[in-house]
Amino acid sequence: MGMAFTKLFAKLIGKQEMRILMVGLDAAGKTTILYKLKLGEVVTTIPTIGFNVETVEYKNISFTVWDVGGQDPRIRPLWRHYYQGTQGLIFVVDSNDRDRAEDAREELMKMLNEDEMRDAVLLVFANKQDLPNAMPAAEVTEKLGLHNMRNRQWFIQSACATTGDGLYEGLDWMSRTLSSKK
Repeated sequence: MGMAFTKLFAKLIGKQEMRILMVGLDAAGKTTILYKLKLGEVVTTIPTIGFNVETVEYKNISFTVWDVGGQDPRIRPLWRHYYQGTQGLIFVVDSNDRDRAEDAREELMKMLNEDEMRDAVLLVFANKQDLPNAMPAAEVTEKLGLHNMRNRQWFIQSACATTGDGLYEGLDWMSRTLSSKK
């Protein structure tokens, strides 16, 4: 009964459509997250060359999620071609990869400094929390310099793409934040 009411209510008020860009360094778990959200299961992935795009329905929002490959540093400047119209940015970090935390910070800051991204809200998934040496979200926050951001709404969420832990909590924040901006 509750699900029927939820569906009816969503039809009455309509779904909001949001354009979300999901990026991060290679092997951070972007594609695993995308398909865990879309299909509810873990799929075997290979490094993304180019992009994957899927619509993820969650609560009263229809997220069009662009998962853009981050494997080759020479390809990352092409990310800017996906910025226009982006309302939310999901930046995925491999919390177990301390050696590339500085690279992740540099790429994130470059992106957020682009004029087309000035109004985008930022959700950081501190992914791979299931691994024994994973940095906690507080350490990822520090390494990415998130506390230094002014004039941007951001949120960091501990996550594990393979189990789905934290993914919906992050989407809840994004959903609430983007809905309140409308």
